[in-house]
Amino acid sequence: MSRFQNVRILTVLFIGLAAASLFNAANAGEGGTSHIMPGANATLVDLPPTSPGGFFKPMYINYRGHASAKIPTAAGVVANLNAEANTLVLGGGYGLEQTILGGAHYSVAAFLPYTWLSISGNSAALGGLQVQNSVSGFGDLTVVPVMLAWKSDNWQYDFLMPVYAPTGSYEVGRLGNTGLNYWTFDPIAGVAYSNAKSGLNAAAHLGYAINTENNATSYKSGNVLHLDTSIQQIFPLGSGFANIGAEAWYFQQITCDSGSGATLGCFKGRTAGIGPVLGYIQPIGKEKLLFEFKWLPELETRNRLKGDYLWLKMAYTF
Repeated sequence: MSRFQNVRILTVLFIGLAAASLFNAANAGEGGTSHIMPGANATLVDLPPTSPGGFFKPMYINYRGHASAKIPTAAGVVANLNAEANTLVLGGGYGLEQTILGGAHYSVAAFLPYTWLSISGNSAALGGLQVQNSVSGFGDLTVVPVMLAWKSDNWQYDFLMPVYAPTGSYEVGRLGNTGLNYWTFDPIAGVAYSNAKSGLNAAAHLGYAINTENNATSYKSGNVLHLDTSIQQIFPLGSGFANIGAEAWYFQQITCDSGSGATLGCFKGRTAGIGPVLGYIQPIGKEKLLFEFKWLPELETRNRLKGDYLWLKMAYTF
């Protein structure tokens, strides 16, 4: 198969997935949100490493969202919910030199967020009276004990197992919390294409997030199927390489919310969208410094906040 055939196939695949996300656009659960968010595992900077060594990956995320529908929260059912969250994430990992399972590169990682959250809404328990609060603190720790990557020519095949632990600040009766107070197990499988000659990069990752019950509210958020896709073009710029592209996603809640706290019933939700991605790669000898910015507007949602994600990522591999 020629290089141009590869490019055409990958481009059609990305456009098809993006179109499906826009026209079929779910991700609800308690608080109208979940541990899984668009942009976390989607682009070149997010791929599991295929060489031994360490990496340091700080990130900043800004999110502003609104939901006019009723949303279950730690403070009861709330309508006209408005929220803004600014989150700083510090993380990193290490890849082993020895391969396993037929040549798979094995690495581990961990990420700890700190969030500043402002939130307001109309409380059903208070007759529609507006309530609001601001809170800051550590969020839920993400541990990735398994990151596997198989490399074959221009193709890479991945498997990840992120685990979200309920380490963040959480109080029943408080409208906003920086932690969700439940565990999430999120197996992810993916494929990526990277052509050094043409500069074309594309990736697609499919995951299934399994949530446990929030024991403080007897609320079990439903499991979520999520697909993240991206396409990027790399070109020389200065002493490094710039890249420009797009990311599309589709999140669909598969199982109903449940438990005695799920007073709104099944409450399945969804989210989908597409947005631009800009990046820069600076080689430093055998090491690399990567930067990425992306704007990801949610274009279709149900039973959750709808808004915009702004991501700033940096990765230093050594």
